[in-house]
Amino acid sequence: MSNNQFHTHANEPLFRINAGVPVIEALSHASDLLHVAKLLASDAAMVRDTDRHAWASHYLQDMSKAIIDDVVKVLDAPCNNQATNAIT
Repeated sequence: MSNNQFHTHANEPLFRINAGVPVIEALSHASDLLHVAKLLASDAAMVRDTDRHAWASHYLQDMSKAIIDDVVKVLDAPCNNQATNAIT
């Protein structure tokens, strides 16, 4: 994994994907984040007087995307022999 960072403030990352995290752990965490984002999005659809659930869902989706994007980079790297294998 790379040191992918986003949502910075004063050049300091608020969230960062760190190198050395096993792919399975990263994907498991992304799945957890997406599950909570889905629940928050459902709540946002039902609660019309506030956007707090929608924004929370948005940020969790951004975090999940960063994780998945880094996993794709790792799997698509030329040095990864298993990148060309189909998922079975």
